[in-house]
Amino acid sequence: MMKSPVNQMSPGLQFLLFVVVFAAIFIIGNLLGIAIIAVMYGLNVVMEIAQLNFSNSQSITALYILQIVTTTIPIFLAPVIFGYWVAKAPAEYIKPTIRIPWMLFIVAFFVMLVSSPLIEFLSNINQQMVLPRWLHGLEQWMKDSEERARRITAVILNMQTLWDCIKNVILIGLLTAIAEEFMFRGGIQTIMQKWTKNTHVAIWVTAAIFSAFHMEFYGFLPRLLLGALFGYFVAWSGSIWPAVWGHFLNNGSAVLVTYLYQKKHIKLNPDDTNVFSWWQYIFSLIIIIILLLVYKKIALGKKQPELNGEELG
Repeated sequence: MMKSPVNQMSPGLQFLLFVVVFAAIFIIGNLLGIAIIAVMYGLNVVMEIAQLNFSNSQSITALYILQIVTTTIPIFLAPVIFGYWVAKAPAEYIKPTIRIPWMLFIVAFFVMLVSSPLIEFLSNINQQMVLPRWLHGLEQWMKDSEERARRITAVILNMQTLWDCIKNVILIGLLTAIAEEFMFRGGIQTIMQKWTKNTHVAIWVTAAIFSAFHMEFYGFLPRLLLGALFGYFVAWSGSIWPAVWGHFLNNGSAVLVTYLYQKKHIKLNPDDTNVFSWWQYIFSLIIIIILLLVYKKIALGKKQPELNGEELG
């Protein structure tokens, strides 16, 4: 008896298979990354990075290599391998089409532009999170994970030259955006759509997985919102690229603002969480909703004639 194609299996099995593919690539990537650093710089540099000791200048270069080999590449390869060679339906599980209205990128730009106050509001709520006393162990682990991520980010974003800024815009802005959107809004959101049969549920569940994946729990809510925005960009357009664009704008602008602040070209501290007022929070929410409705109208308006043409044909 012929086995069913992967994209005809139950969504639960698809998700399990996707996780297995990612886990295998992730393990291989980590082993390869450690081996590369050990050969290039020695095992002592590997141990220094594990202990968050970046006093050795070689450890910073090694950290970049590790980030790319152990994280960015596996996140990118998992949905590509799953979409092209496992499910054999890349258009469905990655959504790489570029046949979408260019106006969607402009609307997505303005969505990201006005989202800063709402992101700050959610971040401030998140920072006040306190777990019950009986979950003290979990809370301490979350804080330790947060601190570890903060220290690694601080090292990467310590930019001395313009090239350091450009390098981070490419790595953190562009490459990370492509890899994460392929994996989350491409592969996982597609599977969740099949599983829940509800676009909104699929988007928010995927956004929650996306946020939790970063292991930065005190930034969970703002990243949840961003994940949902990217999810709607993909769901309504049928293309991964508006989400990649929005993700790039968010990450790339954070890198650029950090660089400009470090070089004292601007006074706005990117770590300041009290930039906006209550009326700006409300204004941000209202404008985002309006822009999303505009985005949906443009995206679905383009799809409808194509659908009618197929039906008439």
